[in-house]
Amino acid sequence: MSGRKPAARPSRPRPTAARRRLQASLARTWRFHDLDDSRRREPGPRGPGRHADVSRVTSETSIRCRVVLDGHGRTHVDTTLGFLDHLLSACAAHGRFDLTLRARGDLHVDQHHTVEDVGLVLGRTLHEALGDARGIRRTGCFLFPMDEAIGYAAVDLAGRSSLVFAAPLRGSLVGALATDVVEDLLLALARELRAAIHVVVPYGRSDHHMLEAAFKALGKALREACACDPRARGGVTSTKGTIDR
Repeated sequence: MSGRKPAARPSRPRPTAARRRLQASLARTWRFHDLDDSRRREPGPRGPGRHADVSRVTSETSIRCRVVLDGHGRTHVDTTLGFLDHLLSACAAHGRFDLTLRARGDLHVDQHHTVEDVGLVLGRTLHEALGDARGIRRTGCFLFPMDEAIGYAAVDLAGRSSLVFAAPLRGSLVGALATDVVEDLLLALARELRAAIHVVVPYGRSDHHMLEAAFKALGKALREACACDPRARGGVTSTKGTIDR
């Protein structure tokens, strides 16, 4: 025995006042609702247990979202923007995940806050539902035709956020939805889902058809990326052996 004392572990620095204020602000903004699922954070694919319920309240919007990944595509979406409801419902129906989402925002100001925050909350809810993401396929892609338009979507749930969006939209509105905020929704979705998302519509005549084809393709791509791969045996589909969560 050398008699030497073991080196003391360095103490964690106490959070600064600014950091404590930031943490308190985030706690007021986000809520993660208990779904009584004790298996939620266990490693490996969890089948019916892969779900989450998240809400976010700010001075601009109030949104709550519930997702069941291994569902049947049942939806109840109410954002007060009819065409946005239509797009999100189409995405969930073709992704075969159950989606309940209610959003209220300061639409008297602009649509941007509401539509972007819907993307943030949907992305965070999907991220929470995936848990540690072990055993999933991780990537998915789909080419979806709708009449004269065609939409392509590819998703990589690698923990790195990025978006490529391209569509030859001609009008400023589809229904009551401003077309320029669709990219903001997808960017927010990619950010909180921590995914690389590519949504491309190479051609089409109708803006309605182009956006609907894009969101149906996105749903199909998400379904493939989130699916459990039995050959992964609860592991991570990465040569690094890990995916940032």
